[in-house]
Amino acid sequence: MGIKITFLGTTAVVPTIERNHTSIFLQRNGENILIDCGEGTQRQLRIARINPCSLTRLLITHWHGDHVLGLPGLFQTLALNGYNKTLCIYGPKGTKEYIHELFRFFVPFKKISVNVQEVSGKFLETEDFKISALALSHGDAPCNGYTFEEKDKLRIDKNKLKKLKLSREEKVKLKDLIKGKNITINKKLIKYKDLTYKQTGKKISFIFDTGVCKNANNLAKDSDLAIIDSTYDENETKLAEEYGHLAVKQAGEIARKSKVKKLILTHISQRYENKSAELEKQAKKYFSNVSIAKDFMTLEI
Repeated sequence: MGIKITFLGTTAVVPTIERNHTSIFLQRNGENILIDCGEGTQRQLRIARINPCSLTRLLITHWHGDHVLGLPGLFQTLALNGYNKTLCIYGPKGTKEYIHELFRFFVPFKKISVNVQEVSGKFLETEDFKISALALSHGDAPCNGYTFEEKDKLRIDKNKLKKLKLSREEKVKLKDLIKGKNITINKKLIKYKDLTYKQTGKKISFIFDTGVCKNANNLAKDSDLAIIDSTYDENETKLAEEYGHLAVKQAGEIARKSKVKKLILTHISQRYENKSAELEKQAKKYFSNVSIAKDFMTLEI
């Protein structure tokens, strides 16, 4: 399985019949990462048949209510259901204090173990991926955008492998090839470059509440998938600027300039409850490969 994205909430400040508050779930090889946790998120998880106790990491973009009011309930649910991992929580400046207060007020007993970090730049790197944060422009609220980037991997070319006609015992040595090491089988040197190819890792950028700013472009740059705030339609760019958000035109321009492969627009204002098709049509003027997010929409990249 590659990377699976589930949209749990796609509205702006006010929820609608069709859209819950902002939250996205990313799954990859045992990593289950929640990006923001608006009001009602844990119910959305249940509807999507995602076990809340599978959660490994939580990324918080900023501390406005429509992005975090689901946290108290989520923490209580984890505590009452025997969550036995340490939940890694990442966010902008102020996150440590706010998490401490949430636990003090809402989870007075059976607390879960958490590791809270206020992050900027590359803050997490494993053998397979890295996650980075950059500050966005959203009024006075410290606000992070995030990128999730897989690392490039060497893969064995199965067609070339067949020609070697190796035994099962001999194939055990092949694991060194994907580490970039040459091997010797039956006194014959096999160079990793001759039997492998590079699989380029995927990049996903999460650019929620923000006005137009340089870091929005920096986050989106060369993304295979960019998920970007689009609170307003193309005619409301001034209103978007006033409230520290983006209109579809601006989101499309960021994607085009940043050479994004696919763009999904989210954080849709309630005023467009029945106008998704119109918004998508507008967005395609500025970037062709674009879709409007819907609650429970999933995709794999």
